[in-house]
Amino acid sequence: MDNGNNNRLLTQAKVNFPPYGIDFPDGPTGRFSNGRNVADVIAQLLGFDKFIPPFATAKGREIVNGVNYASGAAGIRDETAEHLGARISMDMQIKNHLITILRLSYLIGNGSLVETKKYLNKCIYTVGMGNNDYINNYFAPIYYKTSSIYTPEQYAEALVEQYSRQLQNLYKIGARLFGIFVAGHVGCTPGMMTEFGVNSCVDEVNSAVTLFNSRLNTTLNDLNDKLVDAKFILIDGTLEYPNDINVTDTPCCMVSSTRGKGQCVRNQVPCSNRQNHYFWDAFHPTERISVIAGTNAYETLSVFYASEAIALSNDKETGYASDA
Repeated sequence: MDNGNNNRLLTQAKVNFPPYGIDFPDGPTGRFSNGRNVADVIAQLLGFDKFIPPFATAKGREIVNGVNYASGAAGIRDETAEHLGARISMDMQIKNHLITILRLSYLIGNGSLVETKKYLNKCIYTVGMGNNDYINNYFAPIYYKTSSIYTPEQYAEALVEQYSRQLQNLYKIGARLFGIFVAGHVGCTPGMMTEFGVNSCVDEVNSAVTLFNSRLNTTLNDLNDKLVDAKFILIDGTLEYPNDINVTDTPCCMVSSTRGKGQCVRNQVPCSNRQNHYFWDAFHPTERISVIAGTNAYETLSVFYASEAIALSNDKETGYASDA
């Protein structure tokens, strides 16, 4: 979901260069895609005139409509992806959200955090974390010890416990409407298949992620029981795709095997049949896949916007979307 928050960071996990953004109106913006990402699609379907801005550059009244805090490679765990350089972990994203809340208190709350919290109660928070805690942590034993400390079951438990605390922290500062994405089957990414030296999905990786998703589902049900004035919805990633998306094991662009491993090589011409590709680079989907996934997320979240929970006014200033 990162749409530019990593651009100014000292990190390998940033993509503000061609061929990224080849199908995006503004060109390379820091989105890990040829075009729009899932957050963009949800915002468009909700009726926003503009994409939700990244926290790194959001300013003035544009934050009233929403802010995107997502950071490429970041995880639930603070150390996830530290071998790639700087990134904004989930805990740090929540701290950034607190900065936004202070700004909002002066823009819409007359300096009152109580009034601002009431506003946040109506906002949709979409959060998709966990993938990197496997790709850039548990299954990267050369850099991290987690796989020797935890069994897959223990790691899933530890991850979800920390994730639950983070979501409850968001609740404490005003969040009430949560759309939580399951972690993807990262064992089927070209990057992980290359890492394991196989040409089909890595069952070991997918099994570990499945344990995480199962625990996440149980935990969200528990949070719904515990926090009765909040609603946590799990957004499933198991979708049906058109038959013409038939290239599922190869990235559309030429990917690097060294710096920024798995990302597109700078300025190289990508494939022309992007509509047929599932993967843009070795880890991230093409825009077409994001449109399908974003549409599914939008429909799954309909309980929030189809009722009085959120109402987009004509000037689009009462609906707020927040992405992590």
